Amino acid sequence: MKRFINNIVLILFFATAFNACDVLDLKPTDKYSEEIVWGSKDAIDSYVVGFYAFMKDATEIAHSNMTNFTDAYTDIMKSSSWDQHNHTYNRVLLQETMFDETSAGSFECWSDCYNEIKQDNEFLRDAPKYISKYGEEFINVRMAEIRVVRAYAYFKLMRVYGYNDTKYNAIQNGGVVLRSSLDGPQENDKPRSNWTDSWQFIIDDLTYAAETLPETWGGTKRFTKAVAYALLTRVGLYAERWDVVIDAAKKCEELGCTLAQDYAKLFSDSSNPEHIFAVDFLTNKMTHRADMFFRPIGDSKYHSNNTIFGAICPTSELVDSYEMADGSEFSWEKHGTVPYVNREPRFYASILYDGARWEGRTIETHEGGEDGIGKFQTNGTAGTTTTGYYFRKFITEGDYTWETNGSAHFATFIRYAEVLLNYAEALAEQDWSANSALALEALNKVRTRVDLPEKSASSIDEFRAILRKERMIELAGEGFRYWDIRRWRIGEEVIHGKQAHGCKITVEDPAPTDPPTGIINIKYEQIPVDAGLERIFLDRYYSFSIPIVERSNNTAFGENNPGW
Repeated sequence: MKRFINNIVLILFFATAFNACDVLDLKPTDKYSEEIVWGSKDAIDSYVVGFYAFMKDATEIAHSNMTNFTDAYTDIMKSSSWDQHNHTYNRVLLQETMFDETSAGSFECWSDCYNEIKQDNEFLRDAPKYISKYGEEFINVRMAEIRVVRAYAYFKLMRVYGYNDTKYNAIQNGGVVLRSSLDGPQENDKPRSNWTDSWQFIIDDLTYAAETLPETWGGTKRFTKAVAYALLTRVGLYAERWDVVIDAAKKCEELGCTLAQDYAKLFSDSSNPEHIFAVDFLTNKMTHRADMFFRPIGDSKYHSNNTIFGAICPTSELVDSYEMADGSEFSWEKHGTVPYVNREPRFYASILYDGARWEGRTIETHEGGEDGIGKFQTNGTAGTTTTGYYFRKFITEGDYTWETNGSAHFATFIRYAEVLLNYAEALAEQDWSANSALALEALNKVRTRVDLPEKSASSIDEFRAILRKERMIELAGEGFRYWDIRRWRIGEEVIHGKQAHGCKITVEDPAPTDPPTGIINIKYEQIPVDAGLERIFLDRYYSFSIPIVERSNNTAFGENNPGW
């Protein structure tokens, strides 16, 4: 067996709902031979931990220049640069030429995923040979861990390339090429599978893992039953297998998954019990650059004059969707004189706005302020927020270690609030008339946790609108919005032909009075922030083109996806 890994010290922190945080320290050589990998239980475990890096790389903040922050391809986040930092967000949204028949462009993942799958299959091929040496339970559990990784690789493939649309019935195969074993040259030419079989393969991998993995690792951070069941609720939504989602969500509850009492603390502590699986980064060893890209630019002089880009910021489309503390809808007509007062808790945990208190100072996104708004341009970068807001979830208030050692804020991978929202959606879609009460109960658990009143719905359409807004707000910035838009097929409704907006704030000196009142006049103005261009989301974006390399090299593959 051979697995190639960069010659670095890889230290992974993994937090589950059941344990506190420990360190898994892997010091790989350039190449592992079968003799080394299977030489001892410790060697096997070190090797298995290396596979977890695929999950780290799948997080929204892992890439050094924040090039994987998928919410910036949607209506709720805005990149302030055209194509600096290797960001393609605005080009994808504003240029039709970013996608063609040769590949999935910014979402291309075919080769990376199949390279991972090859390595997974290599392990799964060899592992059974060592049952007699290390015991059936030991080997089966490690195989279950690898099958979680393989399932997620296939999930990413299906999320980008799979399709299931009745208008394309003439094309039968809407899945991916299923390679369940280590193929040789003779298996190179293999047709793509259909939608149903591809999703079933992923479900089978996660089901095996859920039945095989332990509930806890006794302090070590590894995949558990809860992780596998939680991922089944996510996969089941995309597969439209409502039964899978419902059953897996019930298992999560039985295993003790729970919501945090304080939403804000979710994003300051990866050991919070709501996190079913999180990836912790480590200062000066395994880091990212979220502080550079998310922090208000006014922080620079308080953080050793470090470069801060203010590069990805919430839009008014997101900010204005947060409710008032009493659960009523926010409106500029009603609340426009003090728009950031008495909003719901998730607003304050997620958004930095003009007047917010932050690290002992007051955020100033008004014109002329320390963190002031800039104008988006199609030939450069604004170097600051272009929406009048900053995103708070992935930066740690009062942390100065990132200045020299890199950002180490953890990345949420899956948490119980998502499971509940997945469960609510599946119940409603399976049978609204029979399941409406349970669907609303699951959704309202997420709302009442932040002291918002319960919602009711008299129809599935009304429920869908409530749930979709709830997912947008609850999971903002965590990597769901773009993929939700695609699976709900609402891209034309919320993106195409639209412009994103921000809030331009002007602070005016008070009119002279005798005696002076000292009252400052503040003007809030909603402004478009896409340089006058309209956003693009075409019907064919619901399933991107299979790479031309695959279609050329695999003669049995079949037809490309519709529209390409």
